[in-house]
Amino acid sequence: MKSPNPASNANLVAERQASLSRRLFLRGLGACMALPALESFSPLLGAPAKAAATTAAPVRMAFMQVPNGIIPGSWLPTGEAGTNFALSPTLQPFEKIRHELQVFSGLDDLSANAGADGGGDHARAGATFLTGVRIKKTSGADIYAGASIDQVVADKIGHLTRFRSLELSCEANNRKAGDCDSGYSCAYEYNISWRSPTQPLSPEVNPRMVFERLFGAGSPAQRAENLKRRQMDERSILDFVMEDASAINAKMNGRDRQKLDQYLTSVREIEQRIERAERMPIPKIDANTPAGLPTDAGEHIQIMLDMLFLAFQTDSTRIATVLLAKEGSDRIFPDIGVTGGHHTISHHRNNADTIAQIAKIDLWYTRQLAKFLEKMEAAKDVDGQSLLHNSMILYGSGNGDGNRHTHYDLPIMVAGAGGGGFKTGRYVKADGKPLTNLFLNMADHMGAQGIERLGDSTGRLKEAA
Repeated sequence: MKSPNPASNANLVAERQASLSRRLFLRGLGACMALPALESFSPLLGAPAKAAATTAAPVRMAFMQVPNGIIPGSWLPTGEAGTNFALSPTLQPFEKIRHELQVFSGLDDLSANAGADGGGDHARAGATFLTGVRIKKTSGADIYAGASIDQVVADKIGHLTRFRSLELSCEANNRKAGDCDSGYSCAYEYNISWRSPTQPLSPEVNPRMVFERLFGAGSPAQRAENLKRRQMDERSILDFVMEDASAINAKMNGRDRQKLDQYLTSVREIEQRIERAERMPIPKIDANTPAGLPTDAGEHIQIMLDMLFLAFQTDSTRIATVLLAKEGSDRIFPDIGVTGGHHTISHHRNNADTIAQIAKIDLWYTRQLAKFLEKMEAAKDVDGQSLLHNSMILYGSGNGDGNRHTHYDLPIMVAGAGGGGFKTGRYVKADGKPLTNLFLNMADHMGAQGIERLGDSTGRLKEAA
């Protein structure tokens, strides 16, 4: 047996001390709240050892799935591979942060192809998106997929944060069993994060529960009691937090004081937004809607992305997945004049008017994401870089052309340089490589060592190196 590495032990102790130090002064209603990473505590930050990135700050990654593919002609940039390209109509919302983008073409998820299994492209696209492993066709309990990249990386570095990973969903009706797509279990459509081939990680759909999970303490029953006490008390959670925050304010430098003030303000804003969303009337629909869910899809996505922002800013986790809507989602978008269900009209049969409607939906989703990315770009990390620069936010779908259920040339974009590991501000043509190859590059930039293969990967994506 090898002797313990003294340096590794020292790093682990420092990480635990950092975690404890940051909890000591943010207590409220029996809960511990985390602070943003601050320069004043930078010697205690636990960055992954030998991370491929050049930054001293932690690197974060998130995977966001959009359903039903896209309109390829409105998605792909124009121009040659490299920095001299023009953003497409669907990608226009990212103009302000294009210097942090990599837009990919030619990445495939061939594990989602029909083969001998016939129908079920949406279930296959969802369950293989982050695994690259062909799933078992079943509507019973004997589901079988593969471990997803977020969980493979979490196995390596998840111990560095309070939460090894965070799984979020903006799909209110989170079904866990039954037949959802041509003989495929609902588990395949409603979960993109898989701890093992038989263990999907059910995402949280209620933003209040996410907030209390991130910034609460104790068992679920204790958190519920904390919530009751907070609702009975007229003071905001921040009134408690400020008492402890003021105790260390004198020890902070000017930049840290400004960062703490911005952080506390953002927490208050999110708390108010959640409370406002809960007061909105819940429409009568033929489904059980968890209490606290916003009725507006855009509001739901924004609150969930705010939760992700806080989780990354406070280094509560460095790994996340966000299901913007399940594969096969038939969500309607009356606010942009689209009253047909997304999945229904995705089979447009080359009708120009219907294609224009789908392009509106594609643009609606990228506008939601752009708000989050601009917020990440505006937030400064401990090394002076933006939070976005030190992250990798992958956005895409396991379906390419939704009309034909193709699983090649997928719509894939990565925002953020991974702390300098990626060259950004460019259009990358991969020419028929597995999407999982890109995941191996991302794992490297997270400092997750020893991951040589994932699903159908054939090696690192050289075009992204």
